[in-house]
Amino acid sequence: MIAPVKHIAAMSPYALAKLEAPDGKRLVSLSQNESLRPPSPCVAEAVSNTLASAHLYPDPNWGHVRTALSELHGIPADRILCGNGSMELIACLTQVFADDQNAVLAPAHAYPFFRTATLMARARYDTAPENGGYVCVDALLDAVRADTRVVFVANPGNPTGTRIPRTDLLRLRDGLRGDILLVIDEAYGEFADGLREPMFDLVERGDTVILRTLSKAYGLAGLRVGWGLFPRRIANEVRKVMNPNNVSIAGQAAAAAVLRDQPYMLETCEMTCRLRDGFIQRLRAGGFDVPDSFTNFALIRFGDAMSAQRADAALRAEGVVVRAQAGVGLPECLRFTVAAAELLHRAADILERWAEGEKT
Repeated sequence: MIAPVKHIAAMSPYALAKLEAPDGKRLVSLSQNESLRPPSPCVAEAVSNTLASAHLYPDPNWGHVRTALSELHGIPADRILCGNGSMELIACLTQVFADDQNAVLAPAHAYPFFRTATLMARARYDTAPENGGYVCVDALLDAVRADTRVVFVANPGNPTGTRIPRTDLLRLRDGLRGDILLVIDEAYGEFADGLREPMFDLVERGDTVILRTLSKAYGLAGLRVGWGLFPRRIANEVRKVMNPNNVSIAGQAAAAAVLRDQPYMLETCEMTCRLRDGFIQRLRAGGFDVPDSFTNFALIRFGDAMSAQRADAALRAEGVVVRAQAGVGLPECLRFTVAAAELLHRAADILERWAEGEKT
């Protein structure tokens, strides 16, 4: 019998809702990697227009969303699958291609849901060491076993925030057997698109899937719309286990609307990156170890696990909730979502006071 999946979050949204902030202080969550601002204003009208059709099931082929994605990225619409967030697509992929006779491989500090989905499929979950928080292609290739069937890589990574270049991903794909499916999760891809290293062409090989989401840069976390570009054969198999009514009418309308308002999304990314980099520079100036990030969050490395726990406690005492990372093998780290400037200043102030107190 498969063991229950260990809960790895520092605090679930349900527990967070019950947490009371200290007197006079507003509770702030910097733990969920949500967008720092609402989605494009066009969403309100698009969703409102769907209410008269709420008694009908949604389009099972996500027609308007597929068309918008196809036009935006120059990819074939019929190779696109949409999910109730990209998590649904991850779960469906493991359900189809992994079982108790096959294994899934991922970097040591990969997105935790890769492991959860693997265990749900009753498959073995293998990991490969990372190199200073970066995905290591050589380590992944060395960790491949005879029964490895799926390799997951998030790029940029969560919770590390780091990314590896296109050349490394191509080397990884070339080094894997042809019967191994490579899944590249680009949930934070829009924050790195300025580097102009798209991976969609890799899908043409027939052995690679690229996943994305509208939860981050597009601000639709609450409407749950993810998508991916799939080889035709892989798409056909995945659709067999998908809920045909997975993305609501409102979600599809919102998705099509935000995809056609690229200036707003790009502005969100620019604002996010500017605030993120300023936050990182301030913390580095204060002596904190903060790696470069290509996402909408920053990871802080403390001296050891106990220091991270004390810093976390200091933040919570002031009403700021962040995400501890012990569950992904980084007990010395805390992850901070990029939010409005005043909230980041508040978090930095608390950390600086805490660090000063640690010296006494």
